[in-house]
Amino acid sequence: MSLAAVVWDFDPIAISIGSLELRWYSLLFALAFVAGYLILSKVVFDKEGVPQNYLDKLAFYVFFGVLVGARLGHCLFYEPSYYLSHPIEMLLPVKIDAAGWHFIGYQGLASHGGAIGILIAVWLYCRKTKLPVLWVLDRLVLIVALAGVFIRLGNLANSEIYGLATGSDYGFIFVQNGETLPKHPTQLYEATAYFVCFVALLSYYLIKKRKPENGVLFGAFLVIVFLSRLVIEHWKQVQEAWEEAMALNMGQLLSLPFVLAGVIVLVLAFKHKTGEVFDASKFSFQTDKKKK
Repeated sequence: MSLAAVVWDFDPIAISIGSLELRWYSLLFALAFVAGYLILSKVVFDKEGVPQNYLDKLAFYVFFGVLVGARLGHCLFYEPSYYLSHPIEMLLPVKIDAAGWHFIGYQGLASHGGAIGILIAVWLYCRKTKLPVLWVLDRLVLIVALAGVFIRLGNLANSEIYGLATGSDYGFIFVQNGETLPKHPTQLYEATAYFVCFVALLSYYLIKKRKPENGVLFGAFLVIVFLSRLVIEHWKQVQEAWEEAMALNMGQLLSLPFVLAGVIVLVLAFKHKTGEVFDASKFSFQTDKKKK
């Protein structure tokens, strides 16, 4: 029994008002933050006795860390020659041509850049709040894995970042891009891997009664997410033509150091070299108070 190909002709625009368009990708991106915020609030911070204002600050840091990191990651990793000569387009969601400025949204975000942005954001956040970096990362990756699911579903809605031809009846035919052959739906492959990661990390966190060893969740996240990315890239079309001559494409090369870092963190964590488990109930939190 052969599998029938899915003819994917999904409209990427959710709402259109005049010249303004709201894409499903943007909605899913926003939903990822809302869902992540609620999970951290109700399942993690509330249960561990961390004040709400600490979560609000973390959300602020992470939002800008992801946005700036993902955008700069795409521009510098995949199209450096263009964007270094068009720096305004790197920072603003516009396209500049002979006819003037056009709002196009941020078309081009790199997950590896977003990961780097999150790490920098967490480091800055911990400098400000004095919370341990590994404690924050262990809890943050719980919802970052889930956010990855929403992002890849957004890519599917956009008919972008899909794979090579399957060579069989199996696959998705992305007719929005003029494709006629079934392609690997690598967006779904990654979304599945990220969902498995989310369930595994959250389960371990709860099994450990919200006190996992320092770095275990963070290290496991790096290994699961970026190892799956390393494998799935094998079936994915390269984003830029110059990657075709590479033994490993840019996505795979960028995944390798994250996987290695995850292994190192896990080894240190299980050897108890990452320090004592942080007890939030003994930490002196500063709550926001209005000045009188």
